[in-house]
Amino acid sequence: MALTTFKHEMIFKLVLSFAIFHTVIAGDADITSDFIVPPNVSNIDSNFFTFTGMRILLRAPPPTAFKVSTASLAEFPAVNGQTVSYAILQFPAGSVNPPHTHSRSAELLFLLDGSLQVGFVDTTTKLFTQTLQAGDMFVFPKGLVHYQYNSDAKNSAIAVSAFGSANVGLVSVPNTVFTTRIDNGILAKSFKTDIATIQKIKAGFAPKA
Repeated sequence: MALTTFKHEMIFKLVLSFAIFHTVIAGDADITSDFIVPPNVSNIDSNFFTFTGMRILLRAPPPTAFKVSTASLAEFPAVNGQTVSYAILQFPAGSVNPPHTHSRSAELLFLLDGSLQVGFVDTTTKLFTQTLQAGDMFVFPKGLVHYQYNSDAKNSAIAVSAFGSANVGLVSVPNTVFTTRIDNGILAKSFKTDIATIQKIKAGFAPKA
């Protein structure tokens, strides 16, 4: 009996250790310095920690389609290792940010102007939805499929999203499914439809001539 209990305890500890290890590697790794200097940068000053890429949003006309502007690792190298990044989401009237996931971070959205219908689906396929007004916040849990939709036919909306990762790992559900050359037959069976319907959907994602 004691041996069996010991084995069970060891299995439990191994499973727990794996879970903790998996959780650690799922996000940004901890760094052992104040900040990370890119290999091609030799002189660090305050400019390295300043991002001015959003200034253009204040001068540019509103977009005609949904637009996301990011301050993440790709655009702002200073956030490397800091487990933080931002995005500005601009929604013209009637536009949508299609279902997608962020594999490395939750998303905390703050609606600055307008209204948005938002939602996410948990691992039991339960849908959580909300209609946000300016000043509201909504959190999308890490790794879950979510979306935002401006149902207002006349007015635009703008939001700021904060992330707990410098590189959130965006996965667009429509693009991943319909633009990555998954076999039409597989998609037809998966969506319980026919190949002609899948081909029609794929044609909608084809680059415009």
